[in-house]
Amino acid sequence: MKALVLSGGSGTRLRPVSHSLPKQLVPLANQPLLAHVLRGVRDLGITEVGMVVPAGTAQIEKTLGDGSRHGVTITYLPQDAPRGLAHAVAIARVYLDDEDFLLHLGDNLLPDGLGDPAAEFRRRRAAAHLLVQKVTDPRPYGVVELDRIGRVTRLVEKPRRPRSDLALVGACFLTPVVHQAIEAIRPGPRGELELTDAVQWLVDQGVVVHASEYAGYWRDIADSDDVLAANRHLLAGVEPVRDGDVDPFSVLGPRVRVEHGARVVRSRVDGPAIIGAGSVIDGSHLGPYTSIGPGCVVRDSDVSSTVVLDEARICGVRRLVDSLVGRAVTIERGDPRRGCRVVCGDDARVEIPG
Repeated sequence: MKALVLSGGSGTRLRPVSHSLPKQLVPLANQPLLAHVLRGVRDLGITEVGMVVPAGTAQIEKTLGDGSRHGVTITYLPQDAPRGLAHAVAIARVYLDDEDFLLHLGDNLLPDGLGDPAAEFRRRRAAAHLLVQKVTDPRPYGVVELDRIGRVTRLVEKPRRPRSDLALVGACFLTPVVHQAIEAIRPGPRGELELTDAVQWLVDQGVVVHASEYAGYWRDIADSDDVLAANRHLLAGVEPVRDGDVDPFSVLGPRVRVEHGARVVRSRVDGPAIIGAGSVIDGSHLGPYTSIGPGCVVRDSDVSSTVVLDEARICGVRRLVDSLVGRAVTIERGDPRRGCRVVCGDDARVEIPG
């Protein structure tokens, strides 16, 4: 079995960070989201990965390389524009050959693994095995209706009036018959080839499609709130490590990881938290659920429940909470007599205490 990881899309709801960084590379617990995806693939014993990426961009390939650091071999498959999940499967058809495959969305976090669904797929051998989870508002998702024994009877992409609360999780197991279904469908109202339409075509032809409810943690990473929630979930299981330097005037709580070359000086760090390689925490307080990326400086500041990307600087900030700080960003205290000075890019969001 191979895996097909879909890593296209523009990540508009994660701007301005996604202007310069594909959202699939946004770090969670200081590892790119795609690294977590590849770990789940590898844990299934799958080592051949086709990765659909936007044509003309190289950031994902530069970051992941050939996949060997993650225990897999990656073949990159360029897609000229976001044309739907079914289109991404279609351009991968030659790579997939006539094998069963795992389809995994590159912006979905499933850290509890896919072992049980994979075993069920092998046991039941349906044409497709979907994963679903109950959600409060299914309208932003593909929605699945099932019969009493778990067979799919209907799928609708982003329905205005959902008839089910079962949302499609961003991973499923497919057999080669899905290629026939994709050839038979046409673009939907959004102008894209929808995978839900392809699977519905199989159902309409009388082909058996199964689904099972996914019991693990699932987060579709669409915006900054999703990043922060997923980061909190992963940090809750972090193991304490002190590979960097912590001076005798600093206090580290449980579940704090200080990576190689990092320095903690006259500071308090409440876990769970991660301080990236080469970063400096000086005269500061890091509250729970904070990830500091590599090469950052946090000085004379109080930061909690925040994700800070590489090379950022936070200096003299009284209280920074629930924030996503991009690469090489500088946040610093200015002269209070002059008011607030802000330099922001497109789609930035700034909240200033009154």
